[in-house]
Parts: sequence; C-alpha cells; structure tokens
Amino acid sequence: MTMKDHAPYVLGSDAAEVARLEGQARSIAAPTAALLQAAGIGEGMRVLDIGTGLGHVSLLLAELVGPSGEVVGIDADPRMLAHAEERRAAAGAGNVRYAEGDARTFRDPAPFDAVAERLVLFHLPDAVDVVRHHAEGLRPGGIFVAIDFDVAAARSEPPTPVAMQQVEWILAAFRSAGADPTIGTRLTGILAAAGLQEIGGFGIQGYLPPGDPSGPPTIAGVTRSLAAQIVAAGIATEAELGLDTLEQRLADELRAAGATVVLPTVSGAFGRRAA
Repeated sequence: MTMKDHAPYVLGSDAAEVARLEGQARSIAAPTAALLQAAGIGEGMRVLDIGTGLGHVSLLLAELVGPSGEVVGIDADPRMLAHAEERRAAAGAGNVRYAEGDARTFRDPAPFDAVAERLVLFHLPDAVDVVRHHAEGLRPGGIFVAIDFDVAAARSEPPTPVAMQQVEWILAAFRSAGADPTIGTRLTGILAAAGLQEIGGFGIQGYLPPGDPSGPPTIAGVTRSLAAQIVAAGIATEAELGLDTLEQRLADELRAAGATVVLPTVSGAFGRRAA
C-alpha cells in the first residue's frame, strides 16, 4: 500500500520489501480471512479493497464473494498493482480487477456492498476522514472492515535484549514517519467517529514457538526495511543496528532463552453505513 501526495510509505517497495510482504501476508492470511468473514463479507457482494498492495486481500475477498461477486482493488503504486495482477491471473480470479488510485480519495461511480482495508489506516494520520470517505461510497447498510496491526503487542517471551530493542526501534521509526503502529487498538473508535453503526471487532494473536526458524528473519526483516528511517530519525546508528549480524544475533538469543516470538496483534473492526 502506497499513497500519493502524502508522506512516503516508509517500508518501500523494493525486491526485499516485496519478499517480506509476501511472508507477512502468508502469516496473517488466516486471521484476515476470519475477520472478513466475521464482518459479514459473503456471496455476491461487490467489494472495494483499498491499498490492495500485492493483492493478497483481494484474492481472499474473491473467494468469499464467489463468482457472482466482484472485487475492485486499488493502489497508488503501479509496481504493486503489477504484482497483484500477476497473482490474480495465476489464481484465475476472474471476479477481481485492479485500478490505480489514492486510498484517501478514490471513488467508483457505483456503490459497494463492502469496503475493506488491511494495513492502510496504519499509515494515514487522517484515518477517520478516510473511513468516512469510503463509507459514503457504500450502499445503505453496507459494511466497512478495517484490519490493522497493534505492533506494541510484539515481543519475545521471555524478553530478550536484542528482540525487545528491535520492537522499540520499530515503534519509534513508524512514529517518526507519521505512521501509527498501535492503531489496531483504536479501530472501533475510528469507525464510530466516521459515523458507522453496529460496530464490532476483535484481535487475533500469533505466536512463533521456541525454535521456529521464521522468528529471527521476521523481526530482522522489519528492522531492515525501516533501517533508513531509523538512522535518519536519529533512533539508532548503522553500527547499533548491525544489520549484517542482526538475524544471527536474534537466533542465538532466542534459542538460548527458549523464547517465543509474540507477533503484532492482527486487529479488526467492522461496522455498517446507516440504512
């Protein structure tokens, strides 16, 4: 997800970040599907996926709405849309189409039955305005579903020095770039402030048990993507980051402590436009 006429998407869209996003999408596919289903996305709906990025959420939505439904995915970055289109074609999802558009201002001529976002409001200081804008594009009774992270929930358990330092730096880096890494804790309030009704929501917590090989690269990958912002904001120096050895240092300390990696909480909220 990227936006024009706004602060840059701090994680970038180079090959390394695309690879990290692929892994992240796999890790949160199940909670995303559960939240979309709980929100009421179903057969025959016409759904807008704002900030579609690599297209993962649009394909989850396509399965839920079925062949009689339609999914429109928008993103401001044509490189991301190219990846999304490749994925759509490989999946044979004929009920999905993509368009270039700003997540804050896009408007389709026809109303939607539902609008979904995942990890978009995270990067927008005007989250309430964005939700209100898209709620106005819903048919009466239509659904808005927001899925975002609470990064502050991430940690190692028991706490280990290198892992906990990464969480502190990651939180500080996002905040210094104008993002909101704990927005998952406030999604229901954001939807209420935007005028939605019948609001519900919950969070899903993921864990990587001791010895899981994906733990160190998961943490190190986010730090690596944020490294330029961390250094530019004066949060840590390149030497303090030690990117060349970070993943191994994490692996060593997590193994020695028998630590579980607690992932950011995947939080969701959903509400309806007034009938």
